[in-house]
Amino acid sequence: MIQQNELTIRLMNHHDFHLMVKWLNDERVLKFYEEPPTDLDRVNRKYGPRVDGEHYVTPCIIEYKDNPIGYMQYYEIQETELITYGYKDEQNIYGIDQFIGETELWGKGIGTKMIQLMLDYLCENGASKVVLEVKSNNCRAISSYTKCGFKRIKELNNDLVLMEWIDPSNSTKWQLIE
Repeated sequence: MIQQNELTIRLMNHHDFHLMVKWLNDERVLKFYEEPPTDLDRVNRKYGPRVDGEHYVTPCIIEYKDNPIGYMQYYEIQETELITYGYKDEQNIYGIDQFIGETELWGKGIGTKMIQLMLDYLCENGASKVVLEVKSNNCRAISSYTKCGFKRIKELNNDLVLMEWIDPSNSTKWQLIE
């Protein structure tokens, strides 16, 4: 789907479910990702319809140096979420969620690169804005999102922060005059 240097974002398939079980049972991952510990049956029920194209969320696997290292999903924001987030009659707003499941790769800049790749992909496919929810105590993720151009918009329930990225080609750019 998307590839740049050693990083690939590809569509998830049923053979990836065992990876999700592994990652979604790692306490370090679960500390920041909104999921309970899981088993193969639960992963099948949740991600199967997504893989089969029967759900509005598109699930992806992140590979680094040809090894699966994490999960990313994207989706057009649904009407109820638009209202919750405070958007009115706006189109082409996408949401993303992601995590690096191989925790030894945290803090190496891979998350920032994978997010930027996805932003480029979504922008090329018509997204005008991309939003995400992040736990307010997840400083590493917030730093990564900020590097990619996300800005804090508002506090949500359960210690979550809504962050927004706007396609720079759709916004006014100010030039610093020296």
